[in-house]
Amino acid sequence: MHKWLRWTSFAALSGICCAASHAAVAPDMVLAQTYDASARADPSLYWVSEKLDGVRAFWDGRELRFRSGRRIAAPAWFTAALPPEALDGELWLGRGRFDELSGIVRTTPAADDDWRRVSYRIFELPGAPGAFSERIERIQALVRRTDVAWLQAIPQFRVPDAAALKKALDEIVQAGGEGLMLHRADAVYVSGRNDALLKFKPQQDAEAIVVGYTPGKGRFQGHVGALLLQMPDGKRFRLGSGLSAAERERPPPLGAVVSYRYQSLTPDGKPRFARYWRRSEAF
Repeated sequence: MHKWLRWTSFAALSGICCAASHAAVAPDMVLAQTYDASARADPSLYWVSEKLDGVRAFWDGRELRFRSGRRIAAPAWFTAALPPEALDGELWLGRGRFDELSGIVRTTPAADDDWRRVSYRIFELPGAPGAFSERIERIQALVRRTDVAWLQAIPQFRVPDAAALKKALDEIVQAGGEGLMLHRADAVYVSGRNDALLKFKPQQDAEAIVVGYTPGKGRFQGHVGALLLQMPDGKRFRLGSGLSAAERERPPPLGAVVSYRYQSLTPDGKPRFARYWRRSEAF
């Protein structure tokens, strides 16, 4: 019997959560809400940027950390050049290269040759005063002053209306990008999930914690049939669609945070037509 089968009942009853597997304290970061095109929000009030398919990284002035709070084992030369103030951004290799990047940033000790292909792209200055428009100018000045190739400011632009925003989204997606981020121009820095920061993508996505497994049937006999996931609000659901043969053989471990894509939510708040995407960037 597979080890994951022996853990199934325990996981379903114990409510394993991310805190059990990540002892580090997560940094207090700004998190995005979903942009609702039908809500007629005025996109001209926002700065717009590409949503990078990277790994979120928080620099506290001394150490580089994942969203979970765990330290990123970046090479000393990579972090030595970073400024003493807090930064928030994405470690990035390029469009469609998340899996490759994930392998690089998880590897200990860090491989210099791999990290020389990674850039740290900044979109926020945590705790800095002023409106976001002012923080953009400070980010750009800080990047110029630091003057190293791997520290870059994520380009920001404005659109006049919803039609222009949709056109920009279509162009990014057709070029292989993931979507757009909208950051309200007059917003002061506030951590947590709020509508000062919005994500606009063709598909919705979310994260949940692996708390158990269900056994496979038929051609999946002896492997995982579905993951039992727990959402941040405590709701649980099974997710089998999208799992590869390798992931059914060796599924994400209990307590892991995974990302999934879905079409909409049911009346009881569970994802409709959910499909497994990948291990989460939260690490």
